[in-house]
Amino acid sequence: MSFSNAKVLSTEPLANDEAEWAKLVKLTYTDPKSQKRTWESAERTTRPEGCDIDGVGIIAILEKPTGPELVLQKQYRAPVDKVTIEIPAGLVDKGETAEMAAIRELKEETGYVATVAETSSMMFNDPGFCNTNLRLVHVTVDMSLPENQKLEPQLEEDEFIEVFLVPLTNLYAECKRFEAEGCAIDARVGTFAEGIECAKKFKMLAA
Repeated sequence: MSFSNAKVLSTEPLANDEAEWAKLVKLTYTDPKSQKRTWESAERTTRPEGCDIDGVGIIAILEKPTGPELVLQKQYRAPVDKVTIEIPAGLVDKGETAEMAAIRELKEETGYVATVAETSSMMFNDPGFCNTNLRLVHVTVDMSLPENQKLEPQLEEDEFIEVFLVPLTNLYAECKRFEAEGCAIDARVGTFAEGIECAKKFKMLAA
């Protein structure tokens, strides 16, 4: 897929009453010395009532004879005006658990059918700026299933996603390569790659 036509055309202020997905708020709080302070923060407006998270990220690792490979995707993101390297992810719909959302989003974005293996603790994306949060859901993909042999993503009209695989042992180097090519690395992907490198360095796993 070519992303050459994707680019930001203009930037302008956005009033809260025009926003569909997020809003700015002014927080008043007391610091550890009981001094009153204020803080500018952003919040998503899409979190379902009664749900404690905004979205999910999906860790889908395919076990292959040549070694495990991570499911990644390329997607143009207007806020950074770059093609980003991401794990599959998405917002939680009303009535969904994190696990339900992960299975749905993985199928929609990549075509892979999976089962849930483990769910992480709650994570905050950028707590100095916003209250957006998520859980990482680790899934198992059975490559013997016919659905996983012939992938059929179910993308929305405004979604343009290229799915690809990267060997876990090469993830750090691939992130460096993608950055050199002008891509933006999603923090979840970069942090995962850094974790693998730390594990190698401190001999917590085989290099």
